Amino acid sequence: MGDTNAAAGQPVVVEPISSKADRKTFVDVHFRLNADDPNWVPPLRAEALEMIDPAKNPFFDHADVQLFLAKRGGRPVGRISAHIDRLALTMPPEQGMGPGTGNWGLFDAEDEEVAHALIDRAEAWLRDKGMTRVLAPVSMSIWEEPGLLTLGHDHPPTVLMGHDPAHYQGWIETDGYAPAKQLQTFDLDIRQPFPKLIQRVIASGEKNERIRVRRVDKKRFDTEAAIILDILNDAWKTNWGFVPITDREVAYTGKKLKPLVREDLIMIAEYDGEPVAFMMTLPDVNQPIKAIGGKLFPFGFVKLLNWIRKPTNADMRVPLMGVRKHLQSSRLASQLAFMMIEYIRRAAVEDYNGKRGEIGWILDDNQGMNAIAEAIDAKVNKRYTIYQKAL
Repeated sequence: MGDTNAAAGQPVVVEPISSKADRKTFVDVHFRLNADDPNWVPPLRAEALEMIDPAKNPFFDHADVQLFLAKRGGRPVGRISAHIDRLALTMPPEQGMGPGTGNWGLFDAEDEEVAHALIDRAEAWLRDKGMTRVLAPVSMSIWEEPGLLTLGHDHPPTVLMGHDPAHYQGWIETDGYAPAKQLQTFDLDIRQPFPKLIQRVIASGEKNERIRVRRVDKKRFDTEAAIILDILNDAWKTNWGFVPITDREVAYTGKKLKPLVREDLIMIAEYDGEPVAFMMTLPDVNQPIKAIGGKLFPFGFVKLLNWIRKPTNADMRVPLMGVRKHLQSSRLASQLAFMMIEYIRRAAVEDYNGKRGEIGWILDDNQGMNAIAEAIDAKVNKRYTIYQKAL
């Protein structure tokens, strides 16, 4: 990687990259700069490379993306992605995105000088493309890892969640960025039964013949995925930051997540025979990935495969939940949510010896979901901040 002392004092040069070799260096920088953080969970290298490969990641179908590497004395010292999601540009401005809004993400920097050089270069690229505003960090789709970790650095992230050094916050804010939105996750001891009031709400729902809460059928994976996507798009379409998910992205994500899908951890709620709500829970695959250091070979693949086949002592994460728009803010919506959470909680404890669950992320101003989390005694354990700045 070169001599650090020899490079000290030399100017930082930020260069656009596109080659396969440079993309590998882009991923290597992430590993090197985070390796000493005991709570960082390395991604699988193959997935990290696939994420930034235009030939493999369907995000590139509707986005303009440029990757940048920062070097000092020829030595890689940081990285950043700048991107414009053309679907996001079509969304109403009051929902966070909209015309003129670009993003940067996949940010890592060895020191503050490197950080400012990277952010300046990403801003210049967005400005040259006609953008007038930036929301960041977003890595890369809003559906992947949005926001900078600003609370909860003292414990590892769960599956599909990001982790950033605490000092990045100061560097970004010094560059003129102000919070646009905060996303929260809630921690829950799933071994404990819910409060009596919530148990009564669940029992009442179980007596209601119009309500049916069922497990997904993995044998009908594509059909079940389509039902969940339909509810998701209806439930989230007016949420801050919402960007439609394309069919290719659904297929791509479904293929990656299918090995983690457990029928007893994903619920669909029906009312009068119509699917109206869902809750998706995933066993925390970050636990075995951290143990193998993100390396599948020579032995990591077998260890990871064995865990995926039968997750044990598994923490859980609820990454997605939705209730159809016409039911939101109703008592029924809360009742269905409590029922799905309870059924999944039981399965997580009985079938996987789970001890804790994480719900989120949830927008800080989503009063309904925050109230549900608080009602079951869940506590905020992580906060991710999405920043904004005029260009």
